Amino acid sequence: MPLHDWTRVIAGTYHDFHNSWITHLKEALNGGLLMAPYYALGEQRAGEIGPDVLALHESNGYDFSADPGRDGNGMVAVAEAPPRVELAQEARLEAAFYLAKRRTLVIRHASDDRIVALIEIVSPANKHTRGAVADFVNKVLSAIKEGIHVLVIDPFPPGKHDPQGLHAAVREELGEPTFELPADRRLAMVSYCAKSPITAYIEPTGVGLPFTEMPLFLTKTHYIRVPLEATYMQDG
Repeated sequence: MPLHDWTRVIAGTYHDFHNSWITHLKEALNGGLLMAPYYALGEQRAGEIGPDVLALHESNGYDFSADPGRDGNGMVAVAEAPPRVELAQEARLEAAFYLAKRRTLVIRHASDDRIVALIEIVSPANKHTRGAVADFVNKVLSAIKEGIHVLVIDPFPPGKHDPQGLHAAVREELGEPTFELPADRRLAMVSYCAKSPITAYIEPTGVGLPFTEMPLFLTKTHYIRVPLEATYMQDG
């Protein structure tokens, strides 16, 4: 199903769809995409971060510092199969250099399990003011600073507070060169791998175009493919 023009509906309609899509994504992740010891929760608050979907790693004696192998865990190794997106951007500087200036954010969950990734589906409120854009950028970079990978799905075109989209705002905060969306595809999906330097996998899209599966990193070297099209269609 092609991507809808969500600027043409009232806020309540999008909010209802937004909540449903979160549920479908969580169900897909827990329905086999995430193998043990990973699992997903929807709309949980972790510290100052309020993501749409959390992917967590159970605190059951596993070595969190080690990247798991690919055998039997459903994950894809970047070295063997790089994510299929239009553009991959690696930051010029080491993450420690430009994230050191940011305030420390301790992210926890009531279950004491370790958060490894976030999925954020952008809403109009995230772009409504300059402060809202700054808050969103801070949320993404604060998560990355804690070693948490982030997938951002933005079905809304750039506005006056993010003239080239939210990914450009993230790059600006990092002191990176300007990023410009293609003129014919003004929406974007971006998967951030929280390694150093930070790597972003970008798929520009537009109203009427089908979704592309996006990578969701669970470690610095392994990811799963998130079925955006299939979950989006469940409420289409």
